[in-house]
Amino acid sequence: MSKHLLLSLLVFSTQLCAQTAQQLAPPTAKRSPSGIVTLETATPDTTILYTLDGADPIAKSNPYLAPIDLASGGTLKARTFAKDRKTMSEAGQTTFKPLPSHKPLPSTVVPVTQDRSWPSYDWAKRHELTSAAVKKAKPQILFIGDSITHFFGGEQFDSYAMRGQQTWGEFYAPRNAGNLGFGWDKTENVLWRLQHGALDGIEPKLVVMMIGTNNTGTCSAPDIAAGIEAIIQEFTKRLPQSKILLLGIFPRGEKPNPQREKIAEINGIIAKLNGTHNVTYLDIGPKFLTPEGLITKDIMPDFLHPNEKGYRIWAEAIEPTVKHLMGETK
Repeated sequence: MSKHLLLSLLVFSTQLCAQTAQQLAPPTAKRSPSGIVTLETATPDTTILYTLDGADPIAKSNPYLAPIDLASGGTLKARTFAKDRKTMSEAGQTTFKPLPSHKPLPSTVVPVTQDRSWPSYDWAKRHELTSAAVKKAKPQILFIGDSITHFFGGEQFDSYAMRGQQTWGEFYAPRNAGNLGFGWDKTENVLWRLQHGALDGIEPKLVVMMIGTNNTGTCSAPDIAAGIEAIIQEFTKRLPQSKILLLGIFPRGEKPNPQREKIAEINGIIAKLNGTHNVTYLDIGPKFLTPEGLITKDIMPDFLHPNEKGYRIWAEAIEPTVKHLMGETK
């Protein structure tokens, strides 16, 4: 191929991509009198991705799957993407002021979607599949959280390996347990799932919940604790008969570090939820540490996610409480 022909093809390809991007119209945003925002695009067969943190949407931003509650205000940025997310429109931005009697809220309590590991991890598809699975199985124990919970065990819906499946099979499969752990989830993502079908048609005796570690990089301890409490309130509203075993966020990092200090602060706040809203609070974090405060690779190879040995430590540490809350002890 001659250099002239190669250059011509590159120019044509660039022009084609630019033309395709120009044909994708930015979404329009409309807010109802009650504060519910809907997004629409004039370009058919496309995907809308949005953010609420001021960043321009990228291919791994939040997919628009349902109207967004912005009664408390916020800056919404949105783009129209081709289905493969390789081309996109310009970013549209709309800033909404809080409605009367509302005030700005921390991001940890504003329900949103996420796609941080797209395309290897389809968050929306997992939500669809897991919601249908738990509705069919009607679990008696329901685990909910982020990837630390996701990788524990249960039914598999994607390519991510379960790392505690043997322990899960011993402790929880006989109790008809369900797993609603999602990789990369923050408190606001769990809130969205609970409000959009994750709990429909089920009445578990016990919910085992741990969430918040993915918020620690950017959010304050009080805001993260507020997100956790908002999830508890959502459970109380949707599953009023279920008991909740709220676990303190596990320590992370090989050695003591500022992130662990923030986790300890969060746990100190949410510990006060013990005895409210059907909540039993339990902090088993020290079980994963050596006397020197270290996390070892034989328990958490990446100093965050347990392996089979680590998941057995988890299961054994909460088992007496689980038995009590499930009514299995006299």
